Amino acid sequence: MTTMNTRTAARPLADVLAWSKGIVDPALRTAAGRLPEAMRRIAAYHFGWQDAQGRPAAEDGGKALRPALVLLCAEAAGGDPADAVPAAVAIELVHNFSLLHDDVMDGDTTRRHRATAWTVFGTGPAVLAGDALLSLAFEVLAPSGVPAARRLSAAVLALLEGQAADLDFEQRDDVTPTECVRMAEGKTAALLGAACTLGAASGQGDADRFGAFGRAAGLAFQHIDDLLGIWGDPAVTGKPVYSDLQNRKKSLPVVMALCSGTPAGADLATLYARPEPLDQTELARAAALVETAGGRQWSQAQAEALLAKALRDLAAAGPPCRASAELTALARLITTRTH
Repeated sequence: MTTMNTRTAARPLADVLAWSKGIVDPALRTAAGRLPEAMRRIAAYHFGWQDAQGRPAAEDGGKALRPALVLLCAEAAGGDPADAVPAAVAIELVHNFSLLHDDVMDGDTTRRHRATAWTVFGTGPAVLAGDALLSLAFEVLAPSGVPAARRLSAAVLALLEGQAADLDFEQRDDVTPTECVRMAEGKTAALLGAACTLGAASGQGDADRFGAFGRAAGLAFQHIDDLLGIWGDPAVTGKPVYSDLQNRKKSLPVVMALCSGTPAGADLATLYARPEPLDQTELARAAALVETAGGRQWSQAQAEALLAKALRDLAAAGPPCRASAELTALARLITTRTH
């Protein structure tokens, strides 16, 4: 049992995330070092460890919320976070596999304030690097046993199903909010749920309760992510302004606006049906229409309700006070983050 479990005072969230990164990053780098050279170079660039020429760099590698959830849930379930490091690394590898593929499918040219991997190395190599990260995730997790691999596999399949639905939505003009929520439950919530389940499974707690906490927090995360995809500050998010609108994404607030039955929703549908790219004035108008039709308010309210559900699920799992406080702070970050 780790001596950290004996401390009762909750750490500041910044310290929790730094603690998690300090534990997970070395293992993540070691794992990535086993990739074939061509894919290792792309992965190192994507993670911010190297620049496009392969020189050492110290770029933003993301918030690493998912590995932190794994370690905290392990501790909350009475386990040693060190035992959950393989699961944390596997979750982060799967997450970044999905990001590499998402950038290709969405045509995004910027992530984390610099060029996306596919724009630097090419579409095919970036896709193969993503595939390699997915394969590596299961290799890293293998010593944890078959049940852990099955949990991760189920989450990956849900993620892929959600991504497929997301792509399908771009070709449809009849997507409902219920369908959109179901898509987000797979695309985002499933992996956060798996992070919490895998972490708790390394301890003695109720893994299903922790998984429910993660899924609710994950769906809240997607609502906030979709809001940031429209109104986020590019200087903070690292992505172009109105990127989701330009890509005609059927995100949660957009679908709610399109289905609102309001004049603003009808005007938004007309803009979304245009085949040519929208200019900045039109994109700003589309964002205003989403808000006028109630999409922005609905997604924010949903995120807050989901946070409340997540915290109820967490309380039902019965973690110690410090672990509960730190997981609560991490869940609250999801609904207040700006990037």
